[in-house]
Amino acid sequence: MSRYARQPRRTAPSAPPRLPGQRLGAAFGLCLLGLVVWPVAAHAYVGPGAGFALLSSFMVVFITALIAFAALLAWPFRTLWKALRHRRKGKPFVKRLIVVGLDGQDPRLTDRFLEEGKLPNFRKLADRGCYTRLESTYPSVSPVAWSSFSTGTHPAKHNIFDFLDRDLRTYLPVLSSAKIGKIEKFLKLGPFKIPLQKPELTLLRKSKPFWTILGEANIWSTVLRVPITFPPDKFYGAQLGAMSIPDLLGTQGTFLLFTTRDASEGFKEGGMRVALTNGTPNNYSAAVPGPNNMFREGDPELTIPIQLEVDRESRRVRVSLNGENHDLSEHELSDWIPLKYHAAPGVNVQGLCRMMVTELDEHVSMYVTPISIDPEKPAMPISHPSYYSTYLAKKVGPYCTLGLAEDTWALNEKITDDAVFLKQAYDIDDERKTMFFSALERLQQGTLTCVFDGTDRIQHMFWRYLEDGHPAARGREDAEHRNAIEELYKRNDELVGRVMEKLRDGDLLMVLSDHGFTSFRRGVNLNRWLLDHGYLALKEGTDGTSEWLRDVDWSKTRAYSLGLTGMFLNLQGREGEGIVKPGNEAQALKAEIIERLSELRDEEKSETGINEAFETAKLYQGPYLENAPDLLIGYNHGYRVSWDCATGVVAGPVFEDNAKAWSGDHCVDPRLVPGVFFCNREIDREDPALIDIAPTALRLFGLVPPPHMDGKPLFDDETLASVGGS
Repeated sequence: MSRYARQPRRTAPSAPPRLPGQRLGAAFGLCLLGLVVWPVAAHAYVGPGAGFALLSSFMVVFITALIAFAALLAWPFRTLWKALRHRRKGKPFVKRLIVVGLDGQDPRLTDRFLEEGKLPNFRKLADRGCYTRLESTYPSVSPVAWSSFSTGTHPAKHNIFDFLDRDLRTYLPVLSSAKIGKIEKFLKLGPFKIPLQKPELTLLRKSKPFWTILGEANIWSTVLRVPITFPPDKFYGAQLGAMSIPDLLGTQGTFLLFTTRDASEGFKEGGMRVALTNGTPNNYSAAVPGPNNMFREGDPELTIPIQLEVDRESRRVRVSLNGENHDLSEHELSDWIPLKYHAAPGVNVQGLCRMMVTELDEHVSMYVTPISIDPEKPAMPISHPSYYSTYLAKKVGPYCTLGLAEDTWALNEKITDDAVFLKQAYDIDDERKTMFFSALERLQQGTLTCVFDGTDRIQHMFWRYLEDGHPAARGREDAEHRNAIEELYKRNDELVGRVMEKLRDGDLLMVLSDHGFTSFRRGVNLNRWLLDHGYLALKEGTDGTSEWLRDVDWSKTRAYSLGLTGMFLNLQGREGEGIVKPGNEAQALKAEIIERLSELRDEEKSETGINEAFETAKLYQGPYLENAPDLLIGYNHGYRVSWDCATGVVAGPVFEDNAKAWSGDHCVDPRLVPGVFFCNREIDREDPALIDIAPTALRLFGLVPPPHMDGKPLFDDETLASVGGS
């Protein structure tokens, strides 16, 4: 991509004050990464975390300051060199491209609310430019879709196929988008271990995102919370990462419940119970778990002592930790509370959480959100430049950094309720709006992209109220927040109105979603179906109830399901214990399974569970096709992979009701859940797709999209000359 034009660098008004040595400083900082925690399974979005790496904050700040000072001396020479190297080809057709991503906004609901007059700003935007459906990706899941959005390519070229991938040797799940390796070499000093190497920290998404290509042409981009940006991209711009950023436990979101009840029984998904012990009837103590401390022999868990002083008469609790007191009222979610874990002299790891007392009678219980990395003093690189997260924290205050920020599992497990979940979601949404409008105000030229994911999370959890008879809503027909999705769309409309008020001459605005939504009433356990039809076998003496396919006899298994949308052949030479021969045997097996799945009906409901099973090799081609599932399952409206199947449990029925609050989904046939696309200019394409956004961004700034991109610009060359008015 270096062939793109050169031109003297312009000032980047959307950026925080820039340190010329940011790249050197960040690189050195990574060398000090010293702590890795391997994840607890079965957390948010069903799957393992990325792991956790601790950054020695004191040393990094000190050394980075020295390097920044040295780089400052060399800055004039570096600026001259870059001015000679970067010269932009082609005249830009816009001054600013503003992309507002509303993860999961559904066109059917959008149409309905437009017709009812409830979305006046969306209507105004459509009338000024256009509104149409936007083709999603195969599969229509967020990490795949947003990766295609950013790179303009199908999954076989960007290497993201699901939330999860599998370890080919062990068949255990791994996070598909990021990898954090282990530290193997240490210098031992008494009870301490000093790491002598940095752990691997890799973004597994391939292909350059459009903001990197723009940056090579000296065009600034600000990128806020676009999924699959951890670890962050390095480019001419600023970025705050999103999906795949772990919590301090190294998972994708583990909430805590401190309780005097029996804490030995764990949650099925996403949570951890911590025992509260009492010295007196009104005083309780425990320890807040953190990452394992690899700076000490034995890698003990880092913890923070916590005390609860209960006043049952006033229904309040005083929480003491890290030398500070926090007064909590029952059933009220606290503001952000800082946590500091001491790993070694001069080495701390800091996090943020929110707390809520949920029980205050015979038993005492307190809910704690997943512990976010503190953006002001991040223990891992979560932004680019590395200090950008700190800049945002200074500007907007503490905020959630967890990739999957909204705590869906606590609501699923009935630890929180609808009202608490909505408060969390809207608070996170407000944090992001503050960041977005601050960046928009500072941006003079270039691009600004921000994804608001509250639409996705709230629809996941509140779809049950849109349908009569949904298993998850039985007995709650009069719920206070049954109109939460409609209110959410109205909030989105207000956001669009605010953005339109900020438009200037030469701005182009896109408002889009990566996919739509539908109901999740019934779960489908494909591994049980494979077992029943002889494609999968269990080890002798097992019953299929173990998670992560641990009961499977791989010597007799030809196919298995893993993740939210995929099915794999147990291929010889690829899987660790593969038995299916590549070539004709594998092709015949795929054809046979596709045909038999097309006959899969839910006889209890007299409905078709699966519309079509797709062979990925016929959907797209690219260098990473070998990493794709062999088949993608296109579920019908109302169906999705079951919770048991998603966690590798074979036992149970093929079809079962979904009674969880997580009642809406999009992991279905992508043709059923297109996204939405609004623009303040009319486009020339009648069938726009998510993969078209990246090449369109490049053309708007006068660049020719690279030939590997699968998407096509939404504007013809003849139209581009008139694009840019607001």
